[in-house]
Amino acid sequence: MAPIYQDGSYLEQNPSWHQEDSPWKASQIRRILERNSLNPASICEIGCGAGEILNQLSAHYGDGKQFIGYEVSPQAYELCSRKTKPNLTFRLADLLSDRPEHFDVVLAIDVVEHVEDYFGFLRKLKTKAEYKVFHIPLELSVQMLLRPAAIMNSRRSVGHIQYFTKDTALATLKDVGYTIVDYFYTGGSIELPDKGWKADLLRLPRRLAFSVSQDFAVRVLGGYSLLVLSK
Repeated sequence: MAPIYQDGSYLEQNPSWHQEDSPWKASQIRRILERNSLNPASICEIGCGAGEILNQLSAHYGDGKQFIGYEVSPQAYELCSRKTKPNLTFRLADLLSDRPEHFDVVLAIDVVEHVEDYFGFLRKLKTKAEYKVFHIPLELSVQMLLRPAAIMNSRRSVGHIQYFTKDTALATLKDVGYTIVDYFYTGGSIELPDKGWKADLLRLPRRLAFSVSQDFAVRVLGGYSLLVLSK
């Protein structure tokens, strides 16, 4: 894990730890679970950050399910641990460090792009649950490649060191042995507020292009992520 998640640098640049986006992300997770008729009893999130996604999910599903968040950043753990309740617990620990736990579903929401050895990460994660849900930003678009400063800014400010298209994200999961059950694009750039003036300028063109051809809009204009349900 990069030092920025241990020494407070990430928190300094992202003081909310992106909690404001969590209700929207939780709604996307519910959507993919429910449209595949999954009713898991235990849901774990690796790299849970401030814990607000799990907090939202635990509130929606109630006490009949168990939610557990793993986080390796002390600063993030300080934020998420405050949200502990009977059906929601957090651990300052690495889920992949030879722990015997096994869950119905494990979430890796905006995590893979931060991991140096993401192939090794995915191989270990595969053993931790029957179903895995990934949310992966698709930052390799035409407009992003024409604006290299934007990619470098995300590298500095939010620690993204891996970059994907839909095809490379799905191929990576398949290469590691995952079976893809379902996937769809999520449009945080057009559905979430306060993403900056550049995102505001692109909001309408992205929405219109997406209504005509989803793949074309994502490849050319960007601003989308991929939500994947796998086994």
